Amino acid sequence: MLSKKKRTTFSILRMIGLLVFLIFATFPLAWIVLTSLKEPTEVYTFPVRYLPSKISFDAYKYLFSFARFHIYFKNSLIVSLLSAAIATICSLLSGYVLSRFTFKAKHLILVTLFFVQMVPFYVLMIPLFTMFSQLKLTNTVTGIMLIYSGYGAAFGAIMARAFFSAIPRELEEAAWLDGCTRIEALVKVILPVFLPSISAIFAFCFVNSWNEVFTAVLFIHSDHKMTVPVALYSFVSKAGIQWNVMAAGVTVAVIPNIIVFGLAQRHIVRGLTQGALKG
Repeated sequence: MLSKKKRTTFSILRMIGLLVFLIFATFPLAWIVLTSLKEPTEVYTFPVRYLPSKISFDAYKYLFSFARFHIYFKNSLIVSLLSAAIATICSLLSGYVLSRFTFKAKHLILVTLFFVQMVPFYVLMIPLFTMFSQLKLTNTVTGIMLIYSGYGAAFGAIMARAFFSAIPRELEEAAWLDGCTRIEALVKVILPVFLPSISAIFAFCFVNSWNEVFTAVLFIHSDHKMTVPVALYSFVSKAGIQWNVMAAGVTVAVIPNIIVFGLAQRHIVRGLTQGALKG
């Protein structure tokens, strides 16, 4: 057993370590926010000034007026929310089947799902683009939503299977004895217990869809259909980069991720812990 003095010293060292990690982790984001509040001329001053001498919101005004960033933000929000919702529903259904039923192709499906996670996403772009071109789904929001939903469902199904496996079958069996069907037992008994896991799957699918840029750049050509990552990428031009505007765009783009993880933080931790108990 550690003495009281050693425990106090250990707690202080742990707090210092966490504080140092927090500073290093938040410094890039803080610098971006401060850059977005600088005037254009102050961004390029040397030596570097970390704090703006005068707070200016010109970058945000330019972002939402001339750059029409609100259109791209709305597109990303629609795509990410719908993709995450579809992927979560598909994950729940497929994870439940893989956890509760036994059939011949079960192990093959599991291996395939794991294999999909290992394949670099850009390798799939040529066949996907060819197929979606024939289906006339290129340059459409529906097209990238289908891609994000499919890729998110593959990852979510693995998580959902582990989560369902951690829930005792006795809960369902008790509901069946009370007269519930399998669907009623799933909706009324399992899903309320499964809420933390649902939040974890939805949050991860949402963030992946929100931050994804390669597919959106390849499949979207029209300006009014661009998502936030594509819009930020388009700010880089041969004439140079307006760093304060870019920083303002990144600051706005980070907000939905912070909100989603902030609201679902407890559920995410509980869900991941729950799924780790039994695979």
